[in-house]
Amino acid sequence: MADALSFLEEDLTCLICCEVFTDPVTLKCSHSLCEKCLQRFWTTQDVPRCPVCRKECSHDEPTKSLAFRALCESFKKRKPSAVSADVCPEHEEKFKLFCFVDKEPICVVCYTSKKHEDHKCSPVNEAAGNLKEDLKTQMSRLQTILGDLKKAHESCVKKVEINKECISMDETQIKEEFEKLRQFLKDEEEKWIRSLHKKTKLQDEKLQARMKELTAQISDLSERMAAVWQEIETENITFLQNYSNTLKRLQHPSVANTVPELQEYQHYPIQTMIFTTWVKMQNIVEQPPVTLDPDTASSKLLVSEDCTSVHYVENKMSVFDNPERMNVGVLGSQGFSSGVHCWDVQVENNSHWTLGVVSEKVDRKKNYTLYPKKHFWCFHYMNSTYKQGNDPVSNIDSNERPNIIRLQLDFDEGELRFIDPSRNRILCTYTGRFPDKVFPYFCTEDTISPLNIFFSNKPKL
Repeated sequence: MADALSFLEEDLTCLICCEVFTDPVTLKCSHSLCEKCLQRFWTTQDVPRCPVCRKECSHDEPTKSLAFRALCESFKKRKPSAVSADVCPEHEEKFKLFCFVDKEPICVVCYTSKKHEDHKCSPVNEAAGNLKEDLKTQMSRLQTILGDLKKAHESCVKKVEINKECISMDETQIKEEFEKLRQFLKDEEEKWIRSLHKKTKLQDEKLQARMKELTAQISDLSERMAAVWQEIETENITFLQNYSNTLKRLQHPSVANTVPELQEYQHYPIQTMIFTTWVKMQNIVEQPPVTLDPDTASSKLLVSEDCTSVHYVENKMSVFDNPERMNVGVLGSQGFSSGVHCWDVQVENNSHWTLGVVSEKVDRKKNYTLYPKKHFWCFHYMNSTYKQGNDPVSNIDSNERPNIIRLQLDFDEGELRFIDPSRNRILCTYTGRFPDKVFPYFCTEDTISPLNIFFSNKPKL
């Protein structure tokens, strides 16, 4: 459609004003022009001529065509008008005001019309300035949101990478553990099979020796019987002459004495073997001495399915507010009121953590300052600083940050140690009698790296 209008416009364009004809007239030479354009052109000429072909004309020559004029006016209506961006298309007046109700620039005529009656309006420059400032304010807020979104995205990217590493580590560990079990079962299988073969070997040797003896007797008896049958077939005189020797050949141990006394085969005690193997296999499977109690975890701590890992989440989870639940932190599933206990916690890459033990009698719905007077015996790391309770620990260099913290609790002696096992050094120690049963305590506010509990049976330093 646009191409058709463009083609038609070329035929309806005045060659003087280069616009669509207005009041078109046609000369005898068949060229058409706007009537006013032609008259203005002739005022500059001594002799009337066609502006296109330069042929002489008379002042009476131009003829009007009503049909041609109607065609031009119809074309103008169909063709989109190129109205200036700062001019009101309705009144062809410059935009002077901005209507805040309709949110559009208007001219003075629009302002006085009923359409914009009682509408709040301001001069264009003033309105533009105010609206631009408003947009800048909104853009500032959006910029902040954009920054938060980018940080959240970066955090997700880091989590994805860390998850990949953790998955790879877990996959390797799973393969190693199952390889240990497979190797253990293979060794046990070979051992039990050797035992089975050893048990039956002696009986097999006796049977083989007896079978060899019986084979020889069968061969000897068969030969004797063949000789007797041969004597039976001889002449009577010859038979009688050899009869004495023939009788000797018939002498042979009785059948009862030739059958060996064999014990029935006794099947191996398979169920006993399986039970014994299962008991031994339990000894090679290390289980953490401490696991987490999900029912005690605060609403921002997510405990893993195996209860050996805890992760911090930014948004509170919907959890039942049971009496056991801590307002901050999570407890171990088993408390201690005697004996020596030891467990390792991986804190590698975690930037905010707290480890220790807590009395079972503390109010779990309060926020405490974690020090012994409040029945919290804890070791902290936050803002690149280590603390024992409220007191900074200054004997740990930043380049010696431990990846694993080992907790050694001697309840009877009233001692709790925090140890860096990789360097075999004590980081801090609490001494003094524990007033009642204590539970392992864990807390983190790092959204990326969790706290992981490991098995430890190391002796005290």
